[in-house]
Amino acid sequence: MEDFLRIERDGGVAVVTMNRPQTRNALSDADAVESLIALCDTVNRDLSVRAVVLTGAGTAFSSGGNLKTLRDTVGSGLGESVHSRYAYRDGIQRLPLALCNLEVPTIAAVNGPAYGAGSDLACMCDIRIASRMAVFAESFVKLGLIPGDGGAWLLPRAVGMSRACEMAFTGDPIDATQALQWGLVSDVVEPDALMPTALRLAQRIASNPSHALRMTKRLLREAQHARLDTVLEMSAGFQALAHHTAAHEAALDAFLDAAAARAAARG
Repeated sequence: MEDFLRIERDGGVAVVTMNRPQTRNALSDADAVESLIALCDTVNRDLSVRAVVLTGAGTAFSSGGNLKTLRDTVGSGLGESVHSRYAYRDGIQRLPLALCNLEVPTIAAVNGPAYGAGSDLACMCDIRIASRMAVFAESFVKLGLIPGDGGAWLLPRAVGMSRACEMAFTGDPIDATQALQWGLVSDVVEPDALMPTALRLAQRIASNPSHALRMTKRLLREAQHARLDTVLEMSAGFQALAHHTAAHEAALDAFLDAAAARAAARG
């Protein structure tokens, strides 16, 4: 079996492709979650990476669970229900924790259908850009299941509670245009423009100092559930660190030099 992920570098951007089109990039195969978690660990340790773009090979972003193996890997084929609990906790539930703790900004370039855990995977990313071929579905209920990978936490934060409930209770798909209207994605583009658009955005992000990006992401993530005074205290500590970096000093000097030059030009 080939590696689940294909990873390429474009300067400070890691371009990550889920590369199993024969399963529509299903996440329930044994090595899929492990590969993504290992990626997060590697990126967190590599300060030269400043942004990640995640996409899928073939016609789908990710089909979520592989229905051919779901029963045996996390379902009734395991025997007692407690084994399914462990299979979720020690398996796919590690993925939202890893991606939410990934220090650099992430962009999901959603090239096609994102169903179930695949839709939730897109929601684990910070920014989502969709091809016009993209379709999103919180489809668990159609199989008599619930979003076992954290979708109940992720989806309302992406589209609001009412729309999250509509998607989760019906399991019906929404197309890219509706996803844009609902705020699930930031932009919708033609299929051949998807990766260039995502990469341009990633490079705009990666042009900024690594430490500032990583601390800004941490603040944004913590602010989703922390109290204001807690976030302010974290901001004070992070800002104190940022003030004493060479990148800040260089940017400040460049700004002051440019301001002085403009003043001199005005006479």
